[in-house]
Formats: sequence, structure tokens, C-alpha cells
Amino acid sequence: MLKKITTSQNIVRYNGQSFFEEEDDIAVETALTIILDGKEFATMVCTPSEWNELVVGFLASEGVIRLYQDIESLHIDEDKGFAYVELVNKHCNQKDFHSKRFIGSCCGKSRQFYFHNDMKTAKTVMTKLTVTPEQCKDLMKQLQESSSHFQQTGGVHNAALCTSDGIILSRTDIGRHNALDKLFGYCIINRISIKDKIIAFSGRISSEVLLKAAKIGVGIILSKSAPTNLALDLAEELGITAVGFIRGNGFNIYTHQQRIQGIEYNQRSSVQLFKKLPQKL
Repeated sequence: MLKKITTSQNIVRYNGQSFFEEEDDIAVETALTIILDGKEFATMVCTPSEWNELVVGFLASEGVIRLYQDIESLHIDEDKGFAYVELVNKHCNQKDFHSKRFIGSCCGKSRQFYFHNDMKTAKTVMTKLTVTPEQCKDLMKQLQESSSHFQQTGGVHNAALCTSDGIILSRTDIGRHNALDKLFGYCIINRISIKDKIIAFSGRISSEVLLKAAKIGVGIILSKSAPTNLALDLAEELGITAVGFIRGNGFNIYTHQQRIQGIEYNQRSSVQLFKKLPQKL
């Protein structure tokens, strides 16, 4: 059994008028090192949960594996924080994926951008799936309501794999990219089809997050937060619909607007004419 993903600490809280002591829930952060075919491959800082899924999803997103069957064995030493992976194909050249890397829990300087294998593993998405504005809002509401560890600590990110009607699977981690890798790993291990699926996401849509979505193969990513300009450039190029700032009754559609019902989309002129949607009775 993996370590606890939350802990508690006595703190002093200020409520605007006075100070008082109370116990607060804190998100647990730990390191997991992947040993690939006997060599240290990468160390990631993450939440100690669903490590099998995290490792499988990470290796798939890095282009090391394509199928779960590409792994001969996977053993996790939970106490020491090591994942030992043996591949069926032992001639994988780790230099192609860079040598030892440190992968932080945020999209900051500790996380390198644009590995060469991003070009090999990020897919151009061709899905014809469409969703309604109400479905976008409902999926984000479901994600927020199901995020018990965020409600406890405020220190984790949440990602969910969805159909247009609801959440299939959700995962939590202190690293936004780790939460997505866990989703990817679960789908690979359990042979879950990605076709016509959606990702609902709690954090900022960075270029890294967008690349993860492309590697998973989803065509729509929904977030309550903002995108970056580089993420939108990638979304436009890779055919992904990016929807951000889903809060209350509204949201922003940044790329490939044709997948949101209620928009007349002219691909030739790139002009979007917004229909007036029927009011609910």
C-alpha cells in the first residue's frame, strides 16, 4: 500500500480578526525514481498514489513504450521510492530520451521542454466529437465536486477522462503533468479506448499539458484556468479544442471552435459566427 497522500500539521490561522491554532491537511510530496533496464532514467516529484499508472503513462508519453505489453516487468519499491522497469525490447537507447532528468511538480525550470520524442508521440487529433456549452460546464462542475483531496489541501491538481456525458476516471497529483500521465497509464493498462474522449483539467493549460493531451490522443481539453500562448499554438497545430476559464455560466474557446455546438465555423475564412442558443424552459 502506498504512503498517505495527505498529512496534517498544527498551524496558526488568521481569520481577519484574530489568531487561533488548528490542524490543517497538507498535500504529501515525494520522489519516485524510474530505473529502466537497470539504469536510472528519470526522477519525478509526485503524489504517492497510482504509481503503476504514473510510470506506464510517463513511459508512453515519452515514447519509450506504446503498449503495456512492451513492459516485461514493473516493480515498485514504495518505501524507497523506486520503480524498476524491464522492457521486452532491451535495446531501447536511453540517450535518445536524454540521460538522467529531474522532473518537478510544476511547469517551471525543473521541467525541460521539447524533447525530440515529443514530435514522435504527439498526435494530430482528427476526432469529430462535439459537445454543448452545458456539457462543458457540467464536466468541470463534476471535476470540482469530485476533487476531495483538493478540497482538503488546496495543493493538488485534478484531471479526468470524460465522455460528453460524464467523468469516466479522475486522478489527482501535485504535478499537473503527473495527473495526466496517471490517466494515460490507466488507459494503457486497462485497454481503454481514447476515441471521442475529453479531458477536464483543474490547472493552467501550459504547452506541456497540451502536449500530454495530444500524446494521449484527446481532441478536447477543458479547464477552469487559463492557457499560455505556446499551448494555443500547439493546440491549433495539433487539432485540439482548448476551452479555458470555465467558471459559472461562461468560458473561453481558444482553438478549433467547431467542436463546440452552437458555433457556425467557416474553415476557409476562419470566421466564427455565434448562434443564439435556445433558452431552457
